[in-house]
Amino acid sequence: MFVYTGCRTTRERNARGEGIEVYKIDENDNWNKIQTLKTIENPSYLCFDNEKEYLYSVHGDLTFVSSYKIEEDGKLTFLNSIDIKSKNPVYITIDKNNEFLVVATLQGGSLFSIKRNFDGSLGEIFDTLKFEGKNKDSNSFAHQCIFDNNKNFLFVPIQARAKGYERLNLIKYENGSFTLSDYFDGRLYSEPRHAAIHKNNRYVYMSNEKGNDVTFLEFDSEKGKLKARQTLPTLPETFTASSDVAAILVDKNSEYVLVSNRFSDIITTYKIDKETGFLKVINYTDVLGKTPRFMTFKKDTNKLFCANEESDTIVEFELDDNGFLKHTGKIINSKSPVCIIFK
Repeated sequence: MFVYTGCRTTRERNARGEGIEVYKIDENDNWNKIQTLKTIENPSYLCFDNEKEYLYSVHGDLTFVSSYKIEEDGKLTFLNSIDIKSKNPVYITIDKNNEFLVVATLQGGSLFSIKRNFDGSLGEIFDTLKFEGKNKDSNSFAHQCIFDNNKNFLFVPIQARAKGYERLNLIKYENGSFTLSDYFDGRLYSEPRHAAIHKNNRYVYMSNEKGNDVTFLEFDSEKGKLKARQTLPTLPETFTASSDVAAILVDKNSEYVLVSNRFSDIITTYKIDKETGFLKVINYTDVLGKTPRFMTFKKDTNKLFCANEESDTIVEFELDDNGFLKHTGKIINSKSPVCIIFK
């Protein structure tokens, strides 16, 4: 098994990263670094194609997207980069036909579909959707573009940042084209950030960065509609300092929702009511580091990996049957990590 980590590299981000790191996991579950590929600055968010033969990165704070071939030994070979001329691409994903990549840009406030070439490299931009702001010269700030389980719709949380709207957009996706289907207006100053989807494809959970809370919505894939049902805080009632929500996940059995909180440096775990989808807080876990910007499960396991950007660590936890995270004792040193994907 191989692991690929994205990072921040610039002085402006107070970063120490040097490029995309590649690890090979041995038979004893040790992570052995086999490559640090220097790229355009801030190769932050990563994704594979559906066959896991190619890897793609966005370059945070800039305007570039890059492609790489995954060699048999797991190492990466750079293919090409394109300039989408939209600032700060923050998320990238692949469609179900392995034909288009979809990218969300934060300051650019846009959604892009990019054609894949036959050799895995990036081709031309096919479609663009810009999220309007409150006046003709402004836009909202798109923070993610995640597909529903059938890959027919995209959930795109957008932020206002005093210029736009705080919404979860539901976008109908078809062969590289975008059509707005519905949207949910979040609370004022909540700043929606990321979403995660239950395995039933009906329950959607959204993290709100500045609201320090999580919103549960019901998704109707037949009608292309959203309905908000619940909002719960992510912080203990005794926590009084500043905090910003970051990542949100649903575990492999869709029993729990987990949310990482930067600056408070905890993970909040909620139990999902299997009949209604409603959430109930069950515990808070120290991330054993600083600024948990990203976290992910190793596929089909209860092993959770938390990327602590400011402490240069990736910390492994295990989610038990009661929804409690237990540190396994493993901490991987990685410079300014902000994304982790497994092959």
